[in-house]
Amino acid sequence: MKYQAIDNSLFIENRNKFKNYLKPNSLAVFVSNDIMPTNADGSMGFKQNSDLFYLTGVDQEETILVIFPDVKDGRHKEILFVKETSELIAIWEGAKLNKEQASKVSGVEHVYWFHEFDKIMKGFFFQVENIYLNSNEHARAHIDTETYEARFNKSLMSKFPLHKLERSAPIMHRIRAIKSTMEIELIQQACDITEKGFRRLLSFVKPGVWEYEMEAELIHEFIRNRSAGFAYGPIIASGFSACVLHYTENNKQCRDGEVILLDVAAEYANYASDMTRCIPANGKFTKRQKEVYNAVLRVKDGATKLLMPGQTFEKYNKAVGEMMTEELLKLGLLKAEEVKSQNPSWPAYKKYFMHGTSHFLGLDVHDVGFFTEPMQAGMVFTVEPGIYIREENLGIRLENNILITTTGQIDLMKSIPVDADEIEELMNKK
Repeated sequence: MKYQAIDNSLFIENRNKFKNYLKPNSLAVFVSNDIMPTNADGSMGFKQNSDLFYLTGVDQEETILVIFPDVKDGRHKEILFVKETSELIAIWEGAKLNKEQASKVSGVEHVYWFHEFDKIMKGFFFQVENIYLNSNEHARAHIDTETYEARFNKSLMSKFPLHKLERSAPIMHRIRAIKSTMEIELIQQACDITEKGFRRLLSFVKPGVWEYEMEAELIHEFIRNRSAGFAYGPIIASGFSACVLHYTENNKQCRDGEVILLDVAAEYANYASDMTRCIPANGKFTKRQKEVYNAVLRVKDGATKLLMPGQTFEKYNKAVGEMMTEELLKLGLLKAEEVKSQNPSWPAYKKYFMHGTSHFLGLDVHDVGFFTEPMQAGMVFTVEPGIYIREENLGIRLENNILITTTGQIDLMKSIPVDADEIEELMNKK
């Protein structure tokens, strides 16, 4: 891994949080992700299961964590299974974690080899009443591929059909939504790397530059600062492409007079940041571009102030919608009569601002958490309003990452330039 070692107290604390929600006489199992194939002997590379990483810090395939607080022997309350390194693996891939290293990374005392799971665990499963299985329960997920987690769950259910099954996902959504101090530091590190990439771009961009050239500048800066790369597929959209919300082709040449929308951010130690900025290709916004830009900025700043403990998403989204409506009226994009006669289920402002304003952020870009419950201190959210005017070939979105505290908010991206005049100044600095 490129990132610095993480103190295993983070993972010990996370496992203790999880245990607090288990029913008596229960055992929970978490498994790693697959290495997904492409073609021939190729693969997509490895991305660890976020829940397993949250609980162990182990960042390799063929890993299983067992949590069993009420174990009869009083010792095997936590068990970790990791892949054993063969001579072939050592030569071709490099050695995997040995038992001592896995224990040091995770803080789990009892470590066995992955292939020993069935032999060692059979007796433990017969001791428990409830088995907690994990799954990717995310409203935005559409998964057609059968994952190792799904195959593992299916196998375990067939072996122990009379046990009571419980879901780990609701517990993970609850505890992962509240970030610890160490997690916030890791997210901040991702934000700081993102800032370095963005500042690098400001002196690089000029009319005629290609979107993919900007992507290359960013990935260079991210990796040289110990990031594995982009936290998500980068969106580098010039001109009309900025009105395509998930544009990822990044293959067009930026023209004089266009605005470039950059939805790009680094990860660090599997933790994501999520930033959007808009910059003029020639280093100078037109009057109209700046009017729209500043309207979005005002909504972003106004929305940020609404993120506080006890706030509900229903009230938050309604208030942001009212702010955006006011700005669109000022810009002449909406008329008063349109607002007056709007459909409450799809307000008039949705014509120009059709996506949500905030989502949870953490180990996943669209991190887990409950939108049906009030916000709490320790949660990290994006704030990302936008105005997309297709008829003007202009899309503006601005996005920062905000930590909710007991007294308000901390902007984890406060040092990344966002003021239009500052961006122009930095782009034209000799």
